[in-house]
Amino acid sequence: MLFSASTKLLCSPNFNFTFTINPNPQIPFSPFHHSPKSQIQCARKGSKRTGKSRYPSEKRKLKSIQQTETQIDDKFKGFWRLFKLCVSIDRDPGKDFLDVSDALLEEVAKVLEFPVASMLPPEAFAILRKSFDARKSQKEPKFVYTVEMDVDKLLNLEPRTWDFISRLEPKIGLIEHTPHEKAVGDLVSVIHDNKKLDQDRVHVENGHSGSLNGSKSPTAKKPKIAVVGSGPAGLFASLVLAEFGADVTLIERGQPVEQRGRDIGALVVRRILQSESNFCFGEGGAGTWSDGKLVTRIGRNSGSVLSVMKTLVQFGAPESILVDGKPHLGTDRLIPLLRNFRKHLQDLGVNIRFGTRVDDLIVENSHVVGVNVSDSSGRLPFSNEKLGFDAVVLAVGHSARDVYKVLLSHNIELLPKDFAVGLRIEHPQELINSIQYSKLANEVRNGRGKIPVADYKVVEYVKGDDKDTSQPRSCYSFCMCPGGQVVVTSVNPSELCINGMSFSRRSSKWANAALAVTVSQKDFSALGFHGPLAGVEFQREFEQRAANMGGGNFVVPVQTVKDFMDNKVSVKKALFVSATSLPSSSYRLGVKAANLHELFPIHITEALQHSVSVFDQELPGFISDDALLHGVETRTSSPVQIPRNPETFESTSVGGLYPVGEGAGYAGGIVSAAVDGMYAGFALAKRLNLYKGEIESIFGRTQGSGSAKY
Repeated sequence: MLFSASTKLLCSPNFNFTFTINPNPQIPFSPFHHSPKSQIQCARKGSKRTGKSRYPSEKRKLKSIQQTETQIDDKFKGFWRLFKLCVSIDRDPGKDFLDVSDALLEEVAKVLEFPVASMLPPEAFAILRKSFDARKSQKEPKFVYTVEMDVDKLLNLEPRTWDFISRLEPKIGLIEHTPHEKAVGDLVSVIHDNKKLDQDRVHVENGHSGSLNGSKSPTAKKPKIAVVGSGPAGLFASLVLAEFGADVTLIERGQPVEQRGRDIGALVVRRILQSESNFCFGEGGAGTWSDGKLVTRIGRNSGSVLSVMKTLVQFGAPESILVDGKPHLGTDRLIPLLRNFRKHLQDLGVNIRFGTRVDDLIVENSHVVGVNVSDSSGRLPFSNEKLGFDAVVLAVGHSARDVYKVLLSHNIELLPKDFAVGLRIEHPQELINSIQYSKLANEVRNGRGKIPVADYKVVEYVKGDDKDTSQPRSCYSFCMCPGGQVVVTSVNPSELCINGMSFSRRSSKWANAALAVTVSQKDFSALGFHGPLAGVEFQREFEQRAANMGGGNFVVPVQTVKDFMDNKVSVKKALFVSATSLPSSSYRLGVKAANLHELFPIHITEALQHSVSVFDQELPGFISDDALLHGVETRTSSPVQIPRNPETFESTSVGGLYPVGEGAGYAGGIVSAAVDGMYAGFALAKRLNLYKGEIESIFGRTQGSGSAKY
């Protein structure tokens, strides 16, 4: 029997077709032929825009149509990407299911106008993105997919799709055709491929096999590179340079994750702060004990981001981060990942020196030639040591304030940078689930249910008044941690600053996020802070105020949201009518009722009040009896930027110094810092003649511009 039962549906009276001779013998034959669709006309006659009057979206659409008309045969080559495929929650297997489901195939079939979804081979489709959309503006909550269709595989497995593919047309934001797969491998594979290309190039040019160093001989001395800081930027810079054959020394003032975990435990249980091994300093940087968010604003589909994500998977991250619309790892997954990363670097010959602090740069003739280091752990058999290097990659985080002073002592330019300060708000996670999901909130099940633990992202632009020194400004949620906890990120007992963290399942009963207000140099100068480190002093001012309000010992000053809005003091036990008892907090070192209006200048406080009232309109219930504000969050991003050459990544003030990552003012999160470190590694490898290719040909345009791209 030629056709199966399901195939007979194609021959039903409602499915009209005619047999035709295959017009292109190079393309698999399809017996089905449809008349081409008529061209879409403008909605109103005479309203058609031409030339420069066209909207950008119209220009993109026109360009897409022109490309399709001139390259019609390309429809049967390469890949099609199908965007915004929606599957309702009752038909989807759930957030942890990342294969192609029957329900998703039905949505694909609608786009292809293919009548029998069950005949489409799942092997021909790959999920590129899966996210959950529960916005109130939608008719119902749904999972939203981006799917890539391999045309060659589809035609081989189901030739009858030929006619349906022939009628596909690109639609901006919905359907996109690419002649080649946008395949970027993990970073190690990318480097190995490029080293082979370099070897082949030298072989062709010289008539014999060349070394990895291009024109250098195999016996040439390896360049010695110091990478200062083992956060994402430092790790990825070290990986690139070591893979290209440099002699890399990775210097970290903190401890490896095993010891760092014990030090953090001593802090949150016994209030013992290790000044060099804590939530900010140590292997993996400040992001290790955080939510492990992998979201970024530099483009999830860019080659550089995909390569970083695939590298993380190679070192132990789950493959779901490649698909999840809001990928995150959590501390419990970051720790083993960092161990694997460390082992790989050591196998490459990288000398990793934990418990070693860089106290000074060695500068000769306006060029950095080494660093002075000292033991920061009290366990090493040295006090001070001079180390010589050919170049220094400076990948310290934005909490290494002593490094900024070192740079200024050598007249290295630092520019004050705008950032944001605010308070961390905490709600019961069940409340956020209820606000976002309504009746579906029960499906969360402490992170093990069908839908993700609910989060939120809010922003409000606030117009200041005559008292406001910097207007307008914005207030926004930052580092939202669903199912998380509030933690202390102080590195000095006289200063108090906080952050949020969570584990991979996000299963705690609290949700927290910073509510941050943008501040600028005008705000710094209003408090008498000037110069390159004005932002640092601005941060320190409020961290010291918060420490005093809490009474010391890392106790955090808190106030209920309702009392903050009404400028009333919250207390643990109601003693009078105007006081409100404090709800529970996830912060483990204790909280103290305080009037947070006494913390910031009035215009920042009023911006927070106004924004919270707006957020409550967007998320009814945001202002509740159980919502608690914690002070203070100041380290949302670096308060300085270290100017550098956008092509070479080298400091514009001194040679041999390569400032990268969040501490240098060029990143704002795990992924963007990793990308920045990776690009800097390639740039330095090329300058050292370890790499001869063009990084743009691998990842696209570099991120090393004069302004940060997060």
